[in-house]
Amino acid sequence: MIRRLLPTLVALVLGLAGLGVGLGQLHRIFAAEREDARASLQSRREALEQYARVSLGQALREGLEAARPTLEAAKEDPLMAAPGLYLREQGEQLLPRLALFDTAGDSPAKDRYARLRADTEVADEDEGPWKERLEQMVSVERALAAQDRKGTLLALMALLQHRTRFVLASTRDLPSLLVVLEDVAARGDVVPDLMRGLVRDGLLDGQGGGRLEGMQRWVLLKRSRFTREDFDFLRGRVAALSLRVGVPVADFETRSRELAATPLDLPEAVVEPVLVRAGWYLEPTEQRGVRGVALDLPGLLEGLTREMRERGLLEADGRVVLPGSAPVLSLASLPVAVESAAWAQGEAALANRYRLKSLMLALCAALALTIAALAFVAQHRKYRFLELKSDFVATVSHELRTPLASIRLLAETLEWRVAEGADAKDYPARIIREADGLGFLVENLLSFNRIDKGRWVPRLAPVRLDELVSGLRRDLESGAPVPVELTADVDERELNADAQLLKLLLANLARNACAYNTRSPVRLHVATLPGGRVRFTDNGTGIPEAEWERVFGEFYRLSGRSGREVPGSGLGLALCRRIARLHGGTLRVAASSAEGTTFELTLPEYPSAARSPSPA
Repeated sequence: MIRRLLPTLVALVLGLAGLGVGLGQLHRIFAAEREDARASLQSRREALEQYARVSLGQALREGLEAARPTLEAAKEDPLMAAPGLYLREQGEQLLPRLALFDTAGDSPAKDRYARLRADTEVADEDEGPWKERLEQMVSVERALAAQDRKGTLLALMALLQHRTRFVLASTRDLPSLLVVLEDVAARGDVVPDLMRGLVRDGLLDGQGGGRLEGMQRWVLLKRSRFTREDFDFLRGRVAALSLRVGVPVADFETRSRELAATPLDLPEAVVEPVLVRAGWYLEPTEQRGVRGVALDLPGLLEGLTREMRERGLLEADGRVVLPGSAPVLSLASLPVAVESAAWAQGEAALANRYRLKSLMLALCAALALTIAALAFVAQHRKYRFLELKSDFVATVSHELRTPLASIRLLAETLEWRVAEGADAKDYPARIIREADGLGFLVENLLSFNRIDKGRWVPRLAPVRLDELVSGLRRDLESGAPVPVELTADVDERELNADAQLLKLLLANLARNACAYNTRSPVRLHVATLPGGRVRFTDNGTGIPEAEWERVFGEFYRLSGRSGREVPGSGLGLALCRRIARLHGGTLRVAASSAEGTTFELTLPEYPSAARSPSPA
């Protein structure tokens, strides 16, 4: 058998190997397609992120560039508003402006103002410039008292020239000038433009020495020279003076209130443009400083997202984000990311397609293995069938030759005895028995063939089981090779069956019981059970439980007790089961042991309503 299957096995192995190589190549192709699609998807995503990164960087630079004139002007003009601007030079934060007051506990400027008003301020011998300043203040007061407008103007101009020549401490300079300007504003009729310049706008010194800042700007610029109490006092006096001479005071008051208590928490060293997540864009300056502009980062990202949607670069659910948690981000490498459900959907679609293709390959491989296994099994069954067929032909030939040889031998002996006048009265019966055995074998073969080919249509009719048992008893008494005792426990039940087929089924069960039996007499028992069941029991050698289903196979034969050969074709029980199925019933081994075997036959009963009424 193995030698016959070897070519088939080799062909299947080679075919499967070739198929495996092909499927492996397909799998590599599918994997390469997935990676290419994934790379294309990633490339598009990176391109969008690069576009978003460049656009965001350009928007940041343009925002700072647009704020540059305001930033430069606010640096020079302390009255100018500088919202959202940042400037640091020489390690000092200039914008937003800080409340850098003197931390001393006293208030020298306020006290000096009070002494000047009380005319109790006295200069020491070594305080020459301050002594001269006090003398010039007295000159202005005399001119005012004399109502000498020209003299007042000349005295005031002399005081201003002295102020440009000598730099006095702010706690002396501002209170002294404030006292003079308050007196002039209260009693003098000085040129209004001059007063506005001195209080707010400032004046050119006229000698190329620079600019004299107005009182408002000077208080803000020199705030670090005053204590908090001095600053609040001077701010209040300058504001009142401003209202008196008719110059704007709202921006001065606003700038005074805007002074921040602490510097902004921004990076100290900025060597390249950076984005601070707290909402600032910073750039380094040439003087090792830093300038920047505040920004609405969420709004900026939302605007960029809206622009990319309008351009068709993003889907409706896509958005631009800044992932990560780093507080400071370099503009050159902003971690801009584009989030969209389309990316996840694309990745999922790629994975699903790859999974589906891999599943198809796996199914193809499984199908190929199944086909190969089926082909191998079919080939094995083919050779097995051929062997069984050969064995069957040999067995049937032997079974046919044996009764024929017996019939010929008995006939020749009968002829010889008759010619000699000897007694030969049992020879005709023996010839009939052998002929009956031969006829039964032929009938089995023909019936099996007709049923197997579907050419036997059962003629269903009511069949009495007791009549079948009686007929079987008569046949066994006349044709059985061994003594047989058949008992029955059946009622007058009628089965809806083909009488000829049912008789053949019971005959095969009986002959099998006689063939596989070593006892004498052979005892058979037929009993009926509810539900159309019929049990057939013998006292034979029994059937191993592992063989209960195999005995119903075609050409299958069990060995006799002690390995003895049992005559038969191997079709008896197979024919019995086919007869049962042809009637819509079943046949099985219900029980078996060394004491005998019980077969259970289930057939439909004949309906009682269909029976003919008994004659009256």
